[in-house]
Amino acid sequence: MGNAHGHRKHHHGGYNPQPSPSPYKFDPSGPVAQIPSSSQNTNMESLPYAHVDSSLRALAGQAQGFGRFAIGGLRGRVYSVTTLADDGPGSLREGCRKKEPLWIVFELSGTIHLSSYLSVSSYKTIDGRGQNIKLTGKGLRLKECEHVIVCNLEFEGGRGPDVDGIQIKPKSQHIWIDRCSLHDYEDGLIDITRESTDITISRCHFSNHDKTMLIGADPSHTGDRCIRVTIHHCFFDGTRQRHPRVRFGKVHLYNNYTRNWGIYAVCASVESQIYSQCNIYEAGQKKIAFKYLTEKAADKEEGTTGYIRSEGDLFITGTQPGLMAERGESSSMFHPSEFYPTWTVSPPADSLKHLLQHCTGKQQVPRPADLPLDVK
Repeated sequence: MGNAHGHRKHHHGGYNPQPSPSPYKFDPSGPVAQIPSSSQNTNMESLPYAHVDSSLRALAGQAQGFGRFAIGGLRGRVYSVTTLADDGPGSLREGCRKKEPLWIVFELSGTIHLSSYLSVSSYKTIDGRGQNIKLTGKGLRLKECEHVIVCNLEFEGGRGPDVDGIQIKPKSQHIWIDRCSLHDYEDGLIDITRESTDITISRCHFSNHDKTMLIGADPSHTGDRCIRVTIHHCFFDGTRQRHPRVRFGKVHLYNNYTRNWGIYAVCASVESQIYSQCNIYEAGQKKIAFKYLTEKAADKEEGTTGYIRSEGDLFITGTQPGLMAERGESSSMFHPSEFYPTWTVSPPADSLKHLLQHCTGKQQVPRPADLPLDVK
C-alpha cells in the first residue's frame, strides 16, 4: 500500500493467542485466535505485499488467496505505453491484444478514453506504477484469458449498457487486481461471472457507485459453482450495494472496510458461500450488513439462499450483522485453508480502518527497476 511493508507471503506462522498490535499469519493448524480490541494499534510496517515493489516483476505469483498463482507477463518482455490514444502503435490496447506474454508499463501519465471494451489477452501485467493513469469511457474485458495482473490504475466514468470497470468473463482464471481506484460506471465496477475463477482483489478503493461487485451471473449459470474469489484490504467507501453480491461461488473476505452502504454490505444468494473474516462494517442509515436472497438454480427444484460465516468481524455505529441462523447444510461451508495455506490478517482495529482509508486504490508509488529474477 504505497509505503506500507509486510511479511513475506510464504513465511508460515500461527495465530497469536495473545492480543497483539501486529498483523498475524493465519495458519489453520495453529491455536484459535483472540482478536485484539479495536483500540489496539496496527503496525503499518507489517502489512502484506511490501516486497512486491522491490523490483518490477516481484508482483508475479505473490497475491494472497485464490489468485495466488497469477504471474501476469512475468516471462515476457516489457512493453511501454507511449501514447494515450485509444489504439494504434504504442497504445495500451495494442499491447493488451498481443498474444505473447508482456509486462506493460506506462511512459506518460494521463487519461485514456476507451471507445469500446479493451480486451486483455493471457499472460499480461498492466502496471501503472510510476505514472497516473485513468481509464474512462469503457473498461477492461478479461475474456477467456489466464494469468493477468492489473495494478495501480484508476477507472472512472464508464458509460453504456453492461459497461463494467473490469469485466471478468467467461472462463478466465488466475487473475489479480491490486491497488486500483474504481468509481462511477454504468453497471458494475468489477464483475466476475461465467465460470471465471481463482481471482484476488486487493487494496482497491471503490466509491461513488451503486452495483459495486457481482460474483456469479444469474441462477441459470450453474457452471458458476466453480467460482473462487478472495477480496482483502479493500475500502468500499459509501458505495450502495454488492460488496460483493454472490451467486454459487466461494468468496473469502478479510480485512476490508465497508461503510455507509445504501442497501446492504454483502449479499449471499443461491448456493453461495461467503467467509467474512476480520472485516470492519460501519453502517450509515441502513444498519443491516448481510443480506440473503433466495433464488432457484436452473438444475434444482427449489430455491435457496447462500451462506455467510462471520469470524472476528467488527460491526460499529449500530451495525446489525443480519446473520441467519446456520442450518444443517451450512456444515458444507468452505474454509479458506482448504485452498491456500496462509494469509495475513490484521485485527479489525481503528488503525486498520485508518490505513485502508488512506492506502487503498491507485498510489503514488515509483515504478521499480526491472531487476533479473530467477524464473524457473
